[in-house]
Amino acid sequence: MQERNTIQKTLVLDALCALADHPTADEVAAEVQRRYPGVSRATVYRILNQAADSGTVYRVKINNGADHFDHQVFPHYHIHCSKCGKVDDVFTEPYVPKLTSADAANYIITGHSLQFDGICPACQKKIQRRHDKKLNRGEANSHWM
Repeated sequence: MQERNTIQKTLVLDALCALADHPTADEVAAEVQRRYPGVSRATVYRILNQAADSGTVYRVKINNGADHFDHQVFPHYHIHCSKCGKVDDVFTEPYVPKLTSADAANYIITGHSLQFDGICPACQKKIQRRHDKKLNRGEANSHWM
């Protein structure tokens, strides 16, 4: 069955590209509904899931968090801020594990995902400012992370 191009689908994919910061489905829905209140959240979720399943967009699975979506579908990795939840791209050489069929329990490897976790620059600044205030009051040691 051929996939239909609908106005709603165009609105959702346009919002994903406009946000361009690996938004969650809720964030895409909020952007679409801000401009077109008649588009339901369920429609946005359905379109994003179908687009991810078909490879039109990339689903960024976040450990212990909501999935994010990326309009860039070429091979690359992501880093997730463990403080604020922001997701950014990481462009590096692809990791290609050397697995034998015994290592992979006789699976046929079809892909892999790799998520880096860290603290984004904006959160680092917030942590540093809080630490500096505590240090000035004599409430903290010199190590802040």
